Amino acid sequence: MQNQALQNKQVAVMGLGLSGQSCLRFLLARGAKVIAMDSRTQLSAQVPEGVSVMLGDFDANVLKSVDLILLSPGLPLSHPAIGEAQAAGVEVIGDIELFARFNQKPLLGITGSNGKSTVTTLTTAMLQSAGLKAVMGGNIGTPALDLLESDYDVAVLELSSFQLETTHNLPLEGATVLNLSADHMDRYDSLEAYRQAKLRIYQHAKTRIANRDDELTQDGSETQTFGLSACEKGFGFDAPSGRLTLDGKPLLDFAQCKLMGRHNLLNIQASLALAMCVTDNLSALVETAYHFTGLAHRCELVREHKGVRWINDSKGTNIGATLAAIEGLRAQVKGKLILIAGGDGKGADFDQLLPGLVQVDELVCLGRDGSKIAALKSASHMVDNMQAAVDKCAALAKPGDLVLLSPACASLDMFDNYQHRGQVFAAAVEGLL
Repeated sequence: MQNQALQNKQVAVMGLGLSGQSCLRFLLARGAKVIAMDSRTQLSAQVPEGVSVMLGDFDANVLKSVDLILLSPGLPLSHPAIGEAQAAGVEVIGDIELFARFNQKPLLGITGSNGKSTVTTLTTAMLQSAGLKAVMGGNIGTPALDLLESDYDVAVLELSSFQLETTHNLPLEGATVLNLSADHMDRYDSLEAYRQAKLRIYQHAKTRIANRDDELTQDGSETQTFGLSACEKGFGFDAPSGRLTLDGKPLLDFAQCKLMGRHNLLNIQASLALAMCVTDNLSALVETAYHFTGLAHRCELVREHKGVRWINDSKGTNIGATLAAIEGLRAQVKGKLILIAGGDGKGADFDQLLPGLVQVDELVCLGRDGSKIAALKSASHMVDNMQAAVDKCAALAKPGDLVLLSPACASLDMFDNYQHRGQVFAAAVEGLL
């Protein structure tokens, strides 16, 4: 698409978060006439001059009068006003679709319920070590449209199901669905509806990379897989030797990697498969995998104190993430595994957490839905706040034990975000010293 295609077009930007603000900047720079709309009645964000602002309830008549609607990922397509606009012939897209229409460089795409940010960051680091100018954005860090202002050889995009709903023509050199578990059930009416949104990432991908241990990530179109089993084609894992393999041959000794947990073995495989879509410098990719330390609040070691390890997995905001953390770490724990869980469950069915709770020795719960999780295990304890949770775990723990914060819930019932929750946990752990 050329810049002239937006000149003098009437465009409504719905939702003024980070992606919405990037849309405003992008559209104004290309001569569009922009209406900014947000369901909130007050905004902290500064709106550029020349932009008409409408707050509160969305006006369907206004939306029906524009040429294009750019919809924030946080707003559902099912909103009645959006439906009326679509029925009137107005095109509704998101910032990722607009980015795709202007981008001319190779792209890699990552989605899934868990691990997206780790794989996006690791893949980008691998490509940079291989000598490519690689940038990342989308659902992590830089909004996609802002990437167009930078000089890059390849862009690595983290994509949420919400973003994929409004993306129709995104050409990708490689795409992966890492895993799928129930999440955002307060927005989707079924797991299958959520899955179908995720699978949209494969539509225009040259190489489609699926998790062969998770059938929900597969739609029959995948051209490459990764998993925890031995495999003669693509990426596999030889459990007796602890080595990651490529086409059946040893490639990487996972015990020498800094990332913890079996789920991160899958993340490394996915990152390698993606990076190899645009470079053949395999030695540089493997070297990066060995030294990558992971991201904050994702199975991050906060402290080992009196023989007890304290792990911050505050990013575990859904059941699948917590199951992955428990299963990934259990084998590395000689003593008891003590789990801190609870928060806003977003309509999740916590019975799905039961296979993980069987592997947990003590359970400490807090937050809005903490009591629902506590009810699933006899060895459980309810507390009022994070400080009390850490104090309770400290009283329960002995040398050789591991305390894991992996809430299986969102954080907004008690904290600003998952980062804030992780910081409060870490501060409480440091206070034990």
